[in-house]
Amino acid sequence: MPTLYRKRLIPDECVNLKDDNIIFLDSDTIVTSWNTFRPKAKFTHGTSYYVINEGFKISKFYKADNSLAYIYCDIIDTSYDAVSDTYIFTDLLADVIIENNGRVRVVDLDELGDALTENIISCELMSDALHKLNKLLTAIYNGTFNEYIRILESHE
Repeated sequence: MPTLYRKRLIPDECVNLKDDNIIFLDSDTIVTSWNTFRPKAKFTHGTSYYVINEGFKISKFYKADNSLAYIYCDIIDTSYDAVSDTYIFTDLLADVIIENNGRVRVVDLDELGDALTENIISCELMSDALHKLNKLLTAIYNGTFNEYIRILESHE
């Protein structure tokens, strides 16, 4: 099985996701189940669908009673090293939260702007993040996002 890392730009950290359970893996899809590093009141565990070729990760966050807290989507950049069989998923800061009532919130765009201003992220990567965010929001608004949820749920 490959090794998975989550790289954050703010704060600058790279965490081995050694406790994540890989449920499904192919050339452009990884589905994992996981528990939070530190349990929170709002959620304790979840499942994530890395849509590698699209540049986003779709996660279902669950409460301790296994009810859905919300769906959380990260915009990501993926690098893969075949020699070490290692994936590094870099969080490109912009996120989308889909509440159970259907409300959609785009969050952390200020962090994305700060990353550009502080030269933490290149203009090229900023542009890539915005294009991926646009593609994700288009899928949510036109209803094709439901196919991603169907795929995620087929592996839960």
